[in-house]
Amino acid sequence: MQTVSCPSCGAEVHFRSHASVMAVCEYCSTSVLKDADAVRDLGKMSSVLEDYTRIQIGTSGVLGQRPFTVVGRLQLRYDAGLWNEWYLLFDDGATSWLGDSSGLYTITAEYRGTAALPPFDALHPGYTYDLNGAPYTAAEIRMADCVGGQGELPFKVGDGYQARVADFRRGSEFITLDYSDGPQPVVYTGLAVTLESLQCQLLREDDAIQRAAGRYRGKLSALDCPSCGTQIKYLPGVTTTLVCQSCHSQIDAASPKAAVLAAGERLASVPMSIELGATASIDNQEFTIIGMMRRADDEGTQWNEYLLYGTRAGFSWLVETDEGWSGANVLSEWPLSYQPGAPGVVVERTQYSKLYDYGSVVTFAAGAFNWRVAVGDRTQVSEYSAGQLRLASETTAQEMTWSRSAPVAADQLAAWFGSQFKGPRRTATVAGSGRNPRYHRNLAQRIIWVMLALNAIPLLINFSATWFLSLIGAAAIYLPAWFLDNGEQT
Repeated sequence: MQTVSCPSCGAEVHFRSHASVMAVCEYCSTSVLKDADAVRDLGKMSSVLEDYTRIQIGTSGVLGQRPFTVVGRLQLRYDAGLWNEWYLLFDDGATSWLGDSSGLYTITAEYRGTAALPPFDALHPGYTYDLNGAPYTAAEIRMADCVGGQGELPFKVGDGYQARVADFRRGSEFITLDYSDGPQPVVYTGLAVTLESLQCQLLREDDAIQRAAGRYRGKLSALDCPSCGTQIKYLPGVTTTLVCQSCHSQIDAASPKAAVLAAGERLASVPMSIELGATASIDNQEFTIIGMMRRADDEGTQWNEYLLYGTRAGFSWLVETDEGWSGANVLSEWPLSYQPGAPGVVVERTQYSKLYDYGSVVTFAAGAFNWRVAVGDRTQVSEYSAGQLRLASETTAQEMTWSRSAPVAADQLAAWFGSQFKGPRRTATVAGSGRNPRYHRNLAQRIIWVMLALNAIPLLINFSATWFLSLIGAAAIYLPAWFLDNGEQT
């Protein structure tokens, strides 16, 4: 068993096996590398904001057949949230980065190439670019500040360090262009992964995630809104940003004292079929409803989206429309080839056909989210279908995401949530990200009006001879359309 001296207190640190590259000092809890020259000690730039991540310094795993250990961490914050970059040291001496954002993970390593790359200011989410000889879709274009560091890192990061990064996806493949040091980016290539596929060990336990925020596991706490005084329910250790359900102020809950980021507008309460804080056991995983937002499409029709969080399962969504319920998850594997306006896409060898495009806007938000949600946030949505499955791409000025959804019966929700579920027992007939049935009613109206026009012409020509029958025929065609139109308006 190999031993080295702890650089902090001088005590002997024992490594469990010959393959181990890191150990923790029993006396001062310092993380110690077997080969200290493999990386340079960054030290703590600032305190890391604890969040919902399950990874920690010392977490180990296997990529392919190559064991690795997490030895360092950077935490980056942008205007709507934050993410972690974990520095990995492999047993063979190689290094990589494990990106950790809202429960989605990617592993990348630096790639040396000479191909011409687009400038940072010319990139737009949802557009396709030729990188390394293949088409990749721009997923995120971010300017972020480094707000924390831990452990061992390959470079020193001082206060005020700002990252300028662009992420691209193609299937499960992943590319990051890092423009932080100048116009010529550093290229990192890799792939989307899961903690299960990496066989991760020494992950943070549920209790540890909650203790990091000074709370008890599973407890929904109340924070007084600094703007209006309303108590806001949230799950400590899970989110750093909130939206007040009363005045809709955006609040930074990660600061030592909760601070208002932007004032909101007081709106009438929106009825919710599942209240914030409701819990459910789904596939032997415990989930809590931590956030709810209401969105509207271009035609003004609205729907509810509920954010579920489970310490082990991560984030997922329940969507409530006028026609029923669906469950949705953000995809880590993207279409292999995507072009805006294309009639279809292929994801995981399944062909999805284009349905429609529409804009959406957030009209109400309450609770906690894994990014900052505010009333007025706008998104351009495209939906695709393959049987009962739906795909939805959502694009803003900074990012593009893909999600997949499927119907969920209201009776199933009642079984999951019990008396906490207040919604009607409707049958789930639509599995979408929120596109509502008004589209189908409008289509029916158009068909009826066309029938009216086609059939009314011969009736009017023979009006003098059969005026009574003409009147009955016209009423039979006109009245259904009139009721649909007036029912839609009410």
